[in-house]
Amino acid sequence: MSVGEYIVPVVICVVVVFGAFQKVDLFGSFIDGAKEGIDSLIKMAPSLIALIIGVNMLEASGFFQIVSDWLSPVCGMMGIPPEVVPLGLMRPVTGSGSFAMLNSIYEQYGADSMIGKAASIMAGSTETTFYAIAVYYGAAGIKKTRYTIPAALTADMAGMFLSAWIVRFFG
Repeated sequence: MSVGEYIVPVVICVVVVFGAFQKVDLFGSFIDGAKEGIDSLIKMAPSLIALIIGVNMLEASGFFQIVSDWLSPVCGMMGIPPEVVPLGLMRPVTGSGSFAMLNSIYEQYGADSMIGKAASIMAGSTETTFYAIAVYYGAAGIKKTRYTIPAALTADMAGMFLSAWIVRFFG
């Protein structure tokens, strides 16, 4: 057995022992935390439901493929393999969809190919922007995102461009 298998049980035991030593009502604290978790879930649910429905509609309509076909020649001129453009479009919107696409790229081109390496770096250096905003802003009750979305999408775009260039120059 590895050390990692013992971490969670040890942490739980330390919390229980420390709480008992400090005479904290552990069960009451646990119940209060569970209540706060449910309140957060209720605040986040509308944002998450809207995001999931929107992503499914965009995927089913072929939107990502249409935009990808349109952007591929431009991205190709900028040094980004056209095969990773759909991943770059999908990643800010959905994590599971983008990882399915990443797996498809691995199967088709190989993980050690230039395309596979660029896709790997892209997946690791970009964020599921809209999911993160829906979860965190929804939990905090923030309705206006102001500069968050443009800044986050700019960072995602930088990750997309730099992933291809890093592989080209260092891979």
